[in-house]
Amino acid sequence: MNTFNVPTREKVSANNQAIFDNLNKGLGFVPNLYATYAHSDTALENYLNFANAKTSLSAKEKEVVNLAVSEVNHCIYCLSAHTAIGKINGFTDEQILELRAGYSSVNTKLDALAKLAKNITENRGKTDQAVLDNFFNAGYTKGNLIDTISLVGDKTISNYIHSTTRVPVDFPIAQPLELETV
Repeated sequence: MNTFNVPTREKVSANNQAIFDNLNKGLGFVPNLYATYAHSDTALENYLNFANAKTSLSAKEKEVVNLAVSEVNHCIYCLSAHTAIGKINGFTDEQILELRAGYSSVNTKLDALAKLAKNITENRGKTDQAVLDNFFNAGYTKGNLIDTISLVGDKTISNYIHSTTRVPVDFPIAQPLELETV
């Protein structure tokens, strides 16, 4: 069993303490995964700057990518967190399960995005041309593609940190995926 600890405010650098304070103000708590980044004096700030950077993708589109990538990478922490965030962004439980499986039956544009995010993650960036063509045919641009790839990288970082540290999940646990993938 992994015994990787989640640092408390008192155990992190002054810079990270200020970030913890801001997270507490904004979210009401410091998620365990974010606290885990704070083992480094720089990683939490760097990650939050990257994760919150401007993008051509909407909040809903970002959640599509986050859900598809986290499912491919089998990250229960990120699946749980982004299931909760997906609901805040208006997705139903069924839609969230579909997006995790890499598709959407209700929105062709989000379907193309989910398929792309899943394919990029599964193939480590060696994207299938048909998936890429479908993405562009759905109305996305080359700029959207670059932003999507950046978001895949962003989410993969958190997936890997959780997979390595196995810190406790402090969101309602996401249900197992039992849908057929398309």
